[in-house]
Amino acid sequence: MAKEKKKDQKKKEEKASEQPIIIKKIKKGGGHHGGAWKVAYADFVTAMMAFFLLLWLLNVSTKEELNALANYFDPTHPKVSAATSGAGGVMGGLSLQPQGAKSKASKTKQKMDKIKKDARIEKAKAKRKKKESDNFKTTKKELKEAILKDAELASMVKNIIIDITPEGLRIQIVDEDGEPMFASGSSKMFEKTHTLISKISKIIQPLTNEISVRGHTDSVPYGNNADYTNWELSTDRANASRRVLLESGLSMNRLNNVIGKADTEPLIPDAPDNAKNRRISILLLKEELTNPDYDKLIEEDAMDAEYEDDLENEEEDIDEFNSIPNQIPVGTFRKTPGEIQFP
Repeated sequence: MAKEKKKDQKKKEEKASEQPIIIKKIKKGGGHHGGAWKVAYADFVTAMMAFFLLLWLLNVSTKEELNALANYFDPTHPKVSAATSGAGGVMGGLSLQPQGAKSKASKTKQKMDKIKKDARIEKAKAKRKKKESDNFKTTKKELKEAILKDAELASMVKNIIIDITPEGLRIQIVDEDGEPMFASGSSKMFEKTHTLISKISKIIQPLTNEISVRGHTDSVPYGNNADYTNWELSTDRANASRRVLLESGLSMNRLNNVIGKADTEPLIPDAPDNAKNRRISILLLKEELTNPDYDKLIEEDAMDAEYEDDLENEEEDIDEFNSIPNQIPVGTFRKTPGEIQFP
């Protein structure tokens, strides 16, 4: 009985020794998904970075660059080759870089055109001003010569002051002690004054400048309680001069204003009662002060055939731009040799 128990025990031990030993290893952390989420998150961050980079590029790109990019992906665009080269595809083996160069060239050309236009306008303005100034100088010379040649007016040379002011050509008929142009305290002019103003009218008729007629007096006032003052006197004398100008052939359309200044603008400030302060000013106003379309006229002058020499230099300016390093001139697209080799 004891022997059988020993045999059974031995068999159980032999049977237990034949069973495999299983070792179970438990990994700590990772939860149910392990580390796969890290890969997904990295892909998400990369995609977001690419997306925001795209937004930034779209924001800093010019309209020309965006248009060139759109045309690049448009196979129907006329500037994209429809022929198939060795590289194949809608671009036909053409380089994309000249598109960028074309965009830069377009912007540069616009700046150059603006600079050219401004330069032409300044040139036209200077030319028109010089022409007007030359006309004023010629008129000034003609007036003096006409007065000296006229026996009746030669003695009145001292009564004429002609100068060029910021407003234009100013012709002043001034009184001298003992030789007034108008009757004392009256707007009735002497015959010599009438003849002189008539002569001035005929000489300035060829010009187109508008005219301002202004009357001035000295500071000697009328008596107390007088209804008629230097203001009325200066205005009436200016108006009397206007009538003579028109009677002598001056166009009514050229009259800009008739003003009475009284004694507010003395010719000799240190001596307000001096006879020279009594005068008539006939002012040929500069065109830029009276013509509302002056700037438009300047632009028309600038685009005249007279300035075509500036336009002819445009090709030279473009060539100069194309010679800048790292720039690819527009129109130099080259096809591939027709074969692509990979290492």
